[in-house]
Amino acid sequence: MKALETYGPLAGRVLIALIFVLSGFSKITGFEGTVGYIASKGLPLPQLGALAAIVVEVGGGLILMAGWKARWAALAMAGFTGAAAVLFHNYWGVPADMAQNQFIHFMKNISMVGGLLFVASFGSGPYSLERRAA
Repeated sequence: MKALETYGPLAGRVLIALIFVLSGFSKITGFEGTVGYIASKGLPLPQLGALAAIVVEVGGGLILMAGWKARWAALAMAGFTGAAAVLFHNYWGVPADMAQNQFIHFMKNISMVGGLLFVASFGSGPYSLERRAA
């Protein structure tokens, strides 16, 4: 179990952050599509929303991977992910043929919030920039 305690937090941070970093880069390369999707949900200032999503996903994801200010990054990412679950995966408000898919995405986001709250609560672990600076 010592190996899990030593390397588990690093693996967990990298794995949970990976989806954010990849998603953020896809928003950069498909910026107009991202803006259009945000606008289709009726949200104000979709360009600003897209930029904020990129900052949180790429910036927060890389910070989380590195383990520098990981608690703060995880909190920001948890708030972002919880909001995204409610705003973009509202399975309760879509046609029945779309509800199952949106429910799965909603629950994926909620699960990610749980993992991020775990990082926010317990920190980045032994292999992190925070630990090296201490």
